[in-house]
Amino acid sequence: MIGSANLNIMIKAARKAGRSLVKDFREVENLQVSRKGAGDFVSKADIAAEKVLKEELMGARPTYGWLAEEGGEEDGADPTRRWIVDPLDGTTNFLHGLPHWAVSIALEHKGQIVAGVVFDPAKDEMFVAEKGAGAWMNDTRMRVSGRHKMIDSVFATGIPFAGRSDLPMTLRELAHLMPVVAGVRRWGAASLDLAYVAAGRYDGYWERRLQSWDLAAGSLIVREAGGLVEPLNPNGNIVEDGEIICANEPLFEQLAKIVRQ
Repeated sequence: MIGSANLNIMIKAARKAGRSLVKDFREVENLQVSRKGAGDFVSKADIAAEKVLKEELMGARPTYGWLAEEGGEEDGADPTRRWIVDPLDGTTNFLHGLPHWAVSIALEHKGQIVAGVVFDPAKDEMFVAEKGAGAWMNDTRMRVSGRHKMIDSVFATGIPFAGRSDLPMTLRELAHLMPVVAGVRRWGAASLDLAYVAAGRYDGYWERRLQSWDLAAGSLIVREAGGLVEPLNPNGNIVEDGEIICANEPLFEQLAKIVRQ
């Protein structure tokens, strides 16, 4: 694919941050004998990757605003554009040596996500999209799945951890959904869950209590792959509320009816 200048900047930045993270990921197996705390190690890897991203993205577009997990929010001289960045989505997977985590970069213009990149360095899979230009994985055009029946379909979600208050609600949703589908997956990286819906690997996905940087890029990628994407509250805002539901068109209403009831 031939992308815009901004998209090429995003891809370059994601690959550079990915190389930094892969280097740190190879050291995860040594954490058990390290004097450094495991959480401290991952935090340093996260911060280092965000530093790379900020240097690349803000270096190329110094007037844009900035919103990222570690560095917080900064206004830019251009109030209409900002980068929304998660340097390491799937931190728990990273910490446990599970090769399922990603770098996520979105570009917002006048409140709309206009470009998104989700890069999985461990598998060298680059998921990208620009508004109106389709979605791609490496050099292959992506489309959401064509499945029509719930019983043939696999969905993804996040399962709340560490006593979060929304656990009972999620368990009720799973109790209603799991008897009528082929499977539900919880792989621990929202940006990749969305990318997998775009690629047709999952048939749909929903989750609550996310941050804007978890889903900004992925939500656009799903839309550009032909998926339906909405906030869980039909009157809400995906990026602001951190709640999302998406699926291919034949399955969306069936999934939404179960999850929203």
